[in-house]
Amino acid sequence: MASAAPARHVHIEALQTALPTRAVEPGRARPVSVAAAAAPLPAAALQRRARVVLYYRAAADAPAPWSQEEALLVKESLSEAVADHPEMAGRLRRSGSGSGSGSSWEVKLNDTGVRLVLATVEAAVDDFVGAGVNEEDRERWEAALAPWTHVDADDPDMCALCFVQLTRFQGDGGYAVGVSCSLMLCDPLSLARFLLSWARTHAALKAQNKAAAIPMMQYAGYFSRPNTMTRRIKSIPLDAFAVVGGGTETVLFRASGAPDHRALARACVDEASDRLGGAGAADKVPRRLSLLVVARDGVGDNPRGMSVETCTADGQPVAVPGGSGNKPEVAQWQDLGLEEFALRESKPVHVSCSIVTGGEDEGLVVVMPDGKGFLVTVTIPK
Repeated sequence: MASAAPARHVHIEALQTALPTRAVEPGRARPVSVAAAAAPLPAAALQRRARVVLYYRAAADAPAPWSQEEALLVKESLSEAVADHPEMAGRLRRSGSGSGSGSSWEVKLNDTGVRLVLATVEAAVDDFVGAGVNEEDRERWEAALAPWTHVDADDPDMCALCFVQLTRFQGDGGYAVGVSCSLMLCDPLSLARFLLSWARTHAALKAQNKAAAIPMMQYAGYFSRPNTMTRRIKSIPLDAFAVVGGGTETVLFRASGAPDHRALARACVDEASDRLGGAGAADKVPRRLSLLVVARDGVGDNPRGMSVETCTADGQPVAVPGGSGNKPEVAQWQDLGLEEFALRESKPVHVSCSIVTGGEDEGLVVVMPDGKGFLVTVTIPK
């Protein structure tokens, strides 16, 4: 009998925190309003997050592996981007006198930073994005490229809400940038805008040759001398990662006008179930939906608040402006612009975007104004 292939691992080489380069004004917070029907929020609801993984092959004219200067600049540019978007360093906490009810929350804007993880993986980039890759395997393995630590329902303000991981693949210098971000902190559109802001900041600092002499020289070998790393914080088999809650599927929609958010959610869920499930799909749609509605001050502004509601997915079809035949228009993740995200000279060869629901069986809808109307994500169990 042939022996089983050895397990492949992801190795965590360093854990850091990218602190904002400027202090946040005292007292700043962003409200998260939880409707009575949705309160108190269950622990699983605090784990809802957006996951983005960007895959890169080394450019023909780029040095491989990364240089020491580039290693220093990654953290410095991330810190500068967080200073421009202080909510990314925020922490979730209950607010007001009703802290026991769970109906009033806020994101406290502070200086606690974004978690930055440096890792290597015993796999090539084509094992994730090459021809013939099993989508279920990639969905499971991507949890290793975009880490997450559960938010403690009892002490949420002690937990990070945004994680960034730089993972080096085996072979010719391929790497991945993976991000996990709480939906209570940042919706997918705001996350994409933050990442693109980080890329612009990184390019500007690189052009100005302003890499700061920050105390992370001990980690530079991760990029410039990959064979010298002997101490690892931990190693995890790739196959140890499981799909949370049996797996979900997400569809992105666009709608114009100013429709009722609950009606819009129901219409998008109906359309998503038809596209994902085919005949008989309506019987599999969760009747109860969690609805996250983002509020913004204007085009390009950061969110000024969020509401968490519940609604039902049943009822008569709802007419929604902004789509052929009064149906929401299916959008593409490419509309977020992340194909332009580059920390080196090359752009990603593949961008993976998904919503992780935290293991809940109910559907999840996120409604995001984008200046032209609304982008809507619908996530339902497979």
